[in-house]
Amino acid sequence: MMTVAVALGSFLIGSIPFGYLIGRFFYRTDLRTTGSGNIGAMNALRTLGRGGAIAVLLLDAAKGFLPVLLMLRVEQSMGLAALAATGAVLGHCFSPWLGWRGGKGVATSFGAMLALSWPALIVVIIAWIAGAMVFSKYSSVGSMLANIVAPFALYAFTHSIEATLFGAFVAVFIVWTHRENIARLRAGTEGPLQLFQRR
Repeated sequence: MMTVAVALGSFLIGSIPFGYLIGRFFYRTDLRTTGSGNIGAMNALRTLGRGGAIAVLLLDAAKGFLPVLLMLRVEQSMGLAALAATGAVLGHCFSPWLGWRGGKGVATSFGAMLALSWPALIVVIIAWIAGAMVFSKYSSVGSMLANIVAPFALYAFTHSIEATLFGAFVAVFIVWTHRENIARLRAGTEGPLQLFQRR
């Protein structure tokens, strides 16, 4: 029963579509119909500007952070924490409130990793910076590289099989959620990173 409750609860928390809500109620914009059509922070940056993007980023990360932290503090179980992390990422990407569609899971996975191991998250963020700002100018490249590094970073700092399995899951899953970005990268039509635009 605990396993089912954690899986369902974290999925529902993850399913809260903050990108859609912020865009709709504060900017009168539906992120699903503008830019890339994604409700995540990068499309919010392109469409809503820095303020909206920061709000979306922090709230999406919190969806991954809070359920995992709760399992670590209350249940003191890395297994349940990893399950909560997985549920939150899946909820974000398959939100029932948006017709089982959502974001790509990057910010939510980062929030979960912050709770699992903040040193591992630092390594993952460095990988994102390398992919998005050093080796390319594309956020999608940084996101995929960061999550590919995740299982190795989590294992190095936690030595937990459960945390490492979560890292392996997001390594594969985040690449899958970026399959359209991969197609655009191959076609040369992917939009470049625009961190410093003003809005």
